[in-house]
Amino acid sequence: MSSIPSLTSLAKSAGCAAKIAQGDLTKALAHLPKSDDPDLMVDHAGSDDAAVYRLSAELALVETVDIFPPIVDDPFDYGRIAATNALSDIYAMGAKPISALSFVGWPVEVLGVDRLGAVLKGAASICNQAGIAIAGGHSIVDSEPKFGLFVTGLVHPDKIIDNSGARAGDYLVLTKKIGTGVLTTAAKRGHLPASRLDEAVASMTTLNSAAALVMTAQNVHAATDVTGFGLLGHLGNMLKASSMAAQKPLGANLSYSKIPLFEGVETLLDQGLCPLGTKRNLETAASLTTFSADISYNHQLLLADAQTSGGLLMAVPKARLEDLLTELKVNMVTSCAVIGQVVQSNQSSHIQVEL
Repeated sequence: MSSIPSLTSLAKSAGCAAKIAQGDLTKALAHLPKSDDPDLMVDHAGSDDAAVYRLSAELALVETVDIFPPIVDDPFDYGRIAATNALSDIYAMGAKPISALSFVGWPVEVLGVDRLGAVLKGAASICNQAGIAIAGGHSIVDSEPKFGLFVTGLVHPDKIIDNSGARAGDYLVLTKKIGTGVLTTAAKRGHLPASRLDEAVASMTTLNSAAALVMTAQNVHAATDVTGFGLLGHLGNMLKASSMAAQKPLGANLSYSKIPLFEGVETLLDQGLCPLGTKRNLETAASLTTFSADISYNHQLLLADAQTSGGLLMAVPKARLEDLLTELKVNMVTSCAVIGQVVQSNQSSHIQVEL
């Protein structure tokens, strides 16, 4: 009797590394017409984390969806990571989640249903932490496993935190370590024991709720979560949207040495263990990024590493920075770091990276 294959062996890419390349997605979305509905407050045009629709003067609906193939072999952890990742978009907008629907594509004849049940159980455990339920969903038979959530949240229309409000002088704060794409790819290819993923799994299953609570209280200017397009890609989206809103070009200076990394990721890159999604991200970001001579190619890859369930990236005014950092630590957001600053630029979305 043949053994049941591992989850990741059936996935072409791990987690958010399966995203369509940012440039290709932009071309495709150009065919999607822009709505003229005045109550649609946030749509796809600004590459934001979720859509926002105003229901009344005091209430807006926030909607997002995130689905990806297995990033780990443990089905319970796969469900937990997928749910945490989907909920992150709601938190990044400063909103409160209220409900979720699930989507699953599953090779039933190959994997059976027990492991699917474990995936759903894992997702439900995270939703329970967030104070919501998975109310229903949709399923199809698929040769590659896929799972994710459609999540709905609520926010006051005047308290939305999107990615368009960054201003020159703002400090950039990141709340989780970078490198999940490299680590999970190494494990998928058999170069890393499962125990070496423990820290990354713990990070990917930690809700961004505490960080979001702090950021809303501190009135940060802009925020996004760092996922499949990597740090450079998501920061680039923030700078682009903020440049358009401010009607002047904004860029950023990053300090590589200040960016929190998972242990061992640089060594794994030296061994050639890099997700294809990460390489696509760097190709997209290269035209808008200047690296100092001491930033190696592998350093560049890490800045573009396709994250799954990453941290929040916030643009914080100087007057709020110390209070924000203090409150993040009080709320056990232990990996938070000031990684750079938003600056006026001659070129919109230009990022300068130094060691």
